[in-house]
Amino acid sequence: MGRGAAVRYDCDVLVVGGGIVGLATAYALTRARPGTRVTVLEKEPGPARHQTGRNSGVIHSGIYYRPGSLKAQYAVRGAAEMIKFCAEYGIAHEVTGKLIVATDRAELPRLHALVQRGRENGIPVRELGPAQIAAYEPCVRGLAAIHVGTTGICDYGAVAAQLAQASGVEVRYGAAAVRIDRRADLGVAVRTAAGDVVRGRVLVNCAGLHCDSVARMTGDDPGMRIVPFRGEYFTLARPGLVRGLVYPVPDPAFPFLGVHLTRGIDGGVHVGPNAVPALAREGYDWSVVRPRELAGTLRWPGSWQIARRHWRYGAGELRRSLSKGAFADAVRRLLPAVRAEDLVPSAAGVRAQAVLRDGTLVDDFLFRESARAVHVLNAPSPAATASLPIGREVARRALAVL
Repeated sequence: MGRGAAVRYDCDVLVVGGGIVGLATAYALTRARPGTRVTVLEKEPGPARHQTGRNSGVIHSGIYYRPGSLKAQYAVRGAAEMIKFCAEYGIAHEVTGKLIVATDRAELPRLHALVQRGRENGIPVRELGPAQIAAYEPCVRGLAAIHVGTTGICDYGAVAAQLAQASGVEVRYGAAAVRIDRRADLGVAVRTAAGDVVRGRVLVNCAGLHCDSVARMTGDDPGMRIVPFRGEYFTLARPGLVRGLVYPVPDPAFPFLGVHLTRGIDGGVHVGPNAVPALAREGYDWSVVRPRELAGTLRWPGSWQIARRHWRYGAGELRRSLSKGAFADAVRRLLPAVRAEDLVPSAAGVRAQAVLRDGTLVDDFLFRESARAVHVLNAPSPAATASLPIGREVARRALAVL
């Protein structure tokens, strides 16, 4: 990068990552400050090819998240905004509501705690007994449940594509960032795999599964590492068994919601996800192994701390990954009529989970700023739901740096 007046900038803000968070940031930038020149670099040939396009399509209510946390605030706000955005642009969506069902007496205190959490987060919930569960979902069995009316479903891939179009920014596909030169007095220059150099005044890192690597390329120590967890899904061959969305009571000690049943916008029912360690950042099945990425995960002290603390939980997830019968057993807790042959393998997703050195799983959205850069370092679920508020927050930080 040259000096002083000799620098020719391609844009004001250079966003790395064309998933829903990166594109929502670009959209927010052009609305907060019209005329801001934004370029988005995305390594894939189109938007939303990883976390955004491979999730279950749920517009989360925000009931699970700690009151006052960014996840709680942005999910509640984001759910309403996402429904409005989909309606405005004619994107397929539906407000379905969902059931969270306790199938064991030990889960009842956690279910009641969720009712309280929902109320603290401003979410209307209705408590149900067994007969009322059957009125919503005739094939589902449980001791008690809560109905959350603000949950919905949509096509997040279509949302991401619309954000790119509506923002009017330049999105370069097939443009993987391979080197970043940052000068605090000038800005950033990013070299892509194709050999192009793109110069901007500020870098915004929305690289999802690779956000820690991009932070290090920028010269910043992110203080965390992405440890990828694969979410394995099945499709229900008898979709008539489920009317809407049915979830178990989550274990607060772990960031995953457990195996749930989700009727998608296409009418099919997804069952899952199972959560197992992925052997690559984009390890969508056991056959995808990238030794360098795997070695990086294994070198991170936090990975071993997770294994030590959660080995029992992990063993159960691994068993369900390797045995369809074991997976069907887990589903039958909610849906007794399901059989192993009802489960048809479906596309998997990988969650980009930030893990600290001591093994702490970062449980909230995490943003960091440095000279000429803003990094989004933890944005797993409910980031798609919360993408519009997240985009505004990241844009605010980028404009402050600018």
